[in-house]
Amino acid sequence: MSAHSHHHGHDHGHDHGHDAGHDHGEMKSCCAGKHAAAPAPAIEMPAGTIYTCPMHPEIRQEGPGICPICGMALEPEMPSLEEGENPELVDFSRRFRSTLPLTIVVFVLAMFGSKFGFLSATARSWIEFALSTPVVLWAGWPFFKRCVQSIRNRSPNMWTLIGIGVASAYGYSVVATLAPGIFPASFREHGRVGVYFEAAAVIVSLTLVGQLLELRARSKTSAAIKALLGLAPKTARRIDADGNEEDIPLGHVHVGDRLRIRPGEKVPVDGVVLDGHSNIDESMLTGEPIPVGKGVDDRVIGATLNGTGSLVIRAEQVGSATVLSRIVQLVAQAQRSRAPMQRMADKVAFWFVLAVLAAAAITFVAWGVFGPEPSWTYAVLNAVSVLIIACPCALGLATPMSVMVATGRAAHAGVLFRDAEAIERLGSIDTLVVDKTGTLTEGKPAYRETIVADGFDENDAIAWAASLEQGSEHPLAAAIVAEAKRRSLQLSKVDAFESLTGRGVRGQVDGHALALGNQALMDEIGCGVALLAKDAERLRSEGATVMFLAVDGRLAAGIAVADPIKASTKPALDALRADGVRIVMASGDAPATAEAVGRTLGVDEVHGGVDPAGKVALIERLKTEGRHVAMAGDGINDAPALAAADVGIAMGTGTDVAMSSAQVTLVKGDLGRIVEARAISRETVANMRQNLGFAFLYNALGVPLAAGVLYPVFGLLLSPMIAALAMSLSSVSVVSNALRLGRNHK
Repeated sequence: MSAHSHHHGHDHGHDHGHDAGHDHGEMKSCCAGKHAAAPAPAIEMPAGTIYTCPMHPEIRQEGPGICPICGMALEPEMPSLEEGENPELVDFSRRFRSTLPLTIVVFVLAMFGSKFGFLSATARSWIEFALSTPVVLWAGWPFFKRCVQSIRNRSPNMWTLIGIGVASAYGYSVVATLAPGIFPASFREHGRVGVYFEAAAVIVSLTLVGQLLELRARSKTSAAIKALLGLAPKTARRIDADGNEEDIPLGHVHVGDRLRIRPGEKVPVDGVVLDGHSNIDESMLTGEPIPVGKGVDDRVIGATLNGTGSLVIRAEQVGSATVLSRIVQLVAQAQRSRAPMQRMADKVAFWFVLAVLAAAAITFVAWGVFGPEPSWTYAVLNAVSVLIIACPCALGLATPMSVMVATGRAAHAGVLFRDAEAIERLGSIDTLVVDKTGTLTEGKPAYRETIVADGFDENDAIAWAASLEQGSEHPLAAAIVAEAKRRSLQLSKVDAFESLTGRGVRGQVDGHALALGNQALMDEIGCGVALLAKDAERLRSEGATVMFLAVDGRLAAGIAVADPIKASTKPALDALRADGVRIVMASGDAPATAEAVGRTLGVDEVHGGVDPAGKVALIERLKTEGRHVAMAGDGINDAPALAAADVGIAMGTGTDVAMSSAQVTLVKGDLGRIVEARAISRETVANMRQNLGFAFLYNALGVPLAAGVLYPVFGLLLSPMIAALAMSLSSVSVVSNALRLGRNHK
């Protein structure tokens, strides 16, 4: 990624002033003129939005358009919450739906028209002419525009061939219908000159299908960013100098404002706590399910979720400076910097287009100069035949068909592919970066074991701890209460309960003064933990969290709670390793815990304490070492890394943001499915290659025939009906080969 575009990703947020749903005054003004009458929410993309081509990131311009190199529609560099449906998707689906019935009728008439006795041959030509004209001229209009553009820019691509092929098939047929007299007698079949209307109409409809499939897949890439933008609350509660509180739009928050965060609300922006105590769920950033205690002078992060306490904070970072906005920018950059998949067909298209055009030109000249009379009529006909038989109908179908079949088959196996690129790349992956919490582990703490001091009973300790914790919504508390229920222990009522942020809880149960919490709390009540220190250390090294219980000032027990490893994890990692994949773990959790889990699972390389940007950096580093990297994760903190990897794999059990940044989703969150998905991927790539091979083979045989190479020897010319048949056959063989993919169920 060049420094230039990298830099751009950052100042982009400032241009818009609304990258996390903010709505500064200046943005209103830049759009006000354009649609003063429209209701406020219907904001179009702000003026000055930069659009870029997903295949050629170097193409950048203000406002929408078409890429001059490959003819693809450009997309906004930074999506915003306000943009509606992709206008091209809406336009193309309208063109496709309105003209599909016409295409079908034309096709049926052309194939089986001679069976309808009541229609004369000439009448058939006129009906086909009437029905195919709207398909070619209206539905196919965008293709002709791109074709002309590709010729103007001297970058031949699929559109060049489709445009010229459709235009020549249609143009030739129009002449044959309006002035059949100018053709030599040998061109009449069943009393009419053969027409190619169905070829032109079918190509337009098929190409539209391919475009719709592709646009749909592309429209999902911005879903990740929209989901991230949607995390930020829309308003904040500001406290003014006199202590009055009012709700204001998020965009009006300034650095230094005092904001109130009530229980259960999201933190609006990054800041520092001025007053109050609470626990905040920061799992969106760290992936760790355990809420973090916050008191005066602690930092809080926008879009994290406040627990039961009320806080007053001072805003420190707003707008595009917040952690959430930086994650949004990371995701947007990562999605753009993924090396564009120049589809196999596209690479070949450039030379193929030139070769076909050259063949048609040579045919035209050769027949005109050396052919039998009327030589120039033959010249036109044979040149058109060459263009039509070479029309990349089968080429256009080759990849989308394989992809559709493979996607269906993978879905049965519990793997959802978002696009063709993901299917293509998954098979070549040699390194898998995994997040720990929620990917390798269950993602919620469970009771592990209790270590008791002399003279105390394990069940008593659990019952006391659970009684003390029964009112808390802390996940660690829930784990202890669940264990007490499992052992069917009686819980008692708590008196004088108090929660000490960041340290633990205390209260009176059954006449005993209890305290449950970390070492800091034990030191506070003057209760040493030396007795249990060795066991506690062992549990911590295994990745558990240990809470100490003191009864009447004496150390009674240590209760360990840990995030258990999913049952499916070990077999899955073993299978992937056997398949030649190196496993790297990157976790936001403490290095010691990460190491412990890594050891248990035999992971090749472990990185703990990694933030979202660190995960991206790790993936970039592995890629520069020439590795093909997949990333598996389930949280918002994994989103930038999922987008940066060659293939992002999300757990179906995780957050929506992760699923929309990833190209592959494992429905049940079971890593073992990756092995199966890779097998499907490899078969699909092989299948696409066979399909392209088929398509090219037909062209290699068909083009010389159409050019009349056999005419001098056998007097053989390719009649229009045979050219049309050859074209349909090549498509049929491609489709039936793709359908084989679906049958290979193991």
